[in-house]
Amino acid sequence: MVQGRKISGGKYHKQRKKKKYERKGHDRVVKLAERKTKFLRVRGGALKRVSLAQNTINIIKNGKGKIAKIKNVVETPSNRFLARQNILVKGAIVDTDLGKARITNRPTQEGHVQGILIE
Repeated sequence: MVQGRKISGGKYHKQRKKKKYERKGHDRVVKLAERKTKFLRVRGGALKRVSLAQNTINIIKNGKGKIAKIKNVVETPSNRFLARQNILVKGAIVDTDLGKARITNRPTQEGHVQGILIE
């Protein structure tokens, strides 16, 4: 059976177009580079700061926060190709000044990168 066709061979037609809130936004990727952020207007008129590039990470160690420079993306369990391109996503393991850290937040949704040290 061909995708988008009825059993009889006729086409399925959309009943309506998507409304603005149903439309897909642009895919954002956070590269490992000098810090770059921008503000987006979200639903309700509020502003959200999103990252486009970051080179620092807020690391929590023994209940205290420290800022460290990110050297390299070592591994990304969700997609190994993202690590090759030095793209920062949640769950990625990065090499920092303080050691290896795992990113615990979603940098595409927030204006910063947070993580915890791993041994």
